[in-house]
Amino acid sequence: MPETAQTAPAVQKKGMSKGLRGSLVAYSFIAPNFIGFCIFTLIPMVFAIGLAFCDWDGVHAVEFIGLQNFIDLLDDNTFKASFVNTIVYTVGTVPLTLVCSLGLAVLLNQKVKCRNFFRTVSFFPYVASLVAVAAVWNMIFSPSMGPVNQLLASLGVENLPRWAAGKETAMLTVILFSVWKNMGYYMVIYLAGLQGTNLELNEAAELDGANKWQIFWHVVLPQLRPTTFFVIIMLTISSFKVYDQMYMITQGGPGNATMTLVYDIYNVAFVNTPRYGYASAISMVLFVLVLIVTIVQFRGSAANE
Repeated sequence: MPETAQTAPAVQKKGMSKGLRGSLVAYSFIAPNFIGFCIFTLIPMVFAIGLAFCDWDGVHAVEFIGLQNFIDLLDDNTFKASFVNTIVYTVGTVPLTLVCSLGLAVLLNQKVKCRNFFRTVSFFPYVASLVAVAAVWNMIFSPSMGPVNQLLASLGVENLPRWAAGKETAMLTVILFSVWKNMGYYMVIYLAGLQGTNLELNEAAELDGANKWQIFWHVVLPQLRPTTFFVIIMLTISSFKVYDQMYMITQGGPGNATMTLVYDIYNVAFVNTPRYGYASAISMVLFVLVLIVTIVQFRGSAANE
């Protein structure tokens, strides 16, 4: 009996030691990514939140100024233009990309000839170099020598659009470019969703006399609701953070016609006289905007379930 009493704590201690060793092994796999997240994401994010209430040019000492940066935003015409442009770009890009990617997915989910070829061609703009495709896009929509304007001129159109060079059409040009470049990626996501739908429901609806449109609208589309919600969330967040398309095609111009919040943040922090606190304040506005839209979308999705 005493021997058993002595053995029990030893076994228990050995088990705890083994469990601790297993936990350390598990955390060792997580540690590299977690440390990188803390150093390159979490700490800069916390620093940016604090910096939004300060004035700092990177040379002189940091000066706490409270809400002054946010007050200055109210009189900043560039910020106002970038805020409106970001909303316009998001409203124009998200539904158009959603419809085009879903339409492509439905079409290329059918048994058509060269289906794999067309899937590859549709996905190629997403993986292609942004510099290359932007250069090609600017050539296609060139106001003077572009094939699009040449086609419009041959059809008798007199006032040809200036596309990226015109204030009225620059945002439309960037929206069309973004839709064309990104719809292949979301097409793949929708293809995965379509292949996970229940085909027996389609057959049952067809036996009940439903046509193809009714089957798609009342049977297929409801099954794609989780996929659609994911696509909307990802599209919305990426649209609010847009920068590279604007930089490559219009450089935020003409004027401030395509200036977005992220582009404005870049200019304030790195192009003009550095105002890191002011740039952080704009970042906080963007963060709150994305947060509000995401919460609304989550609640809307939950209400529809």
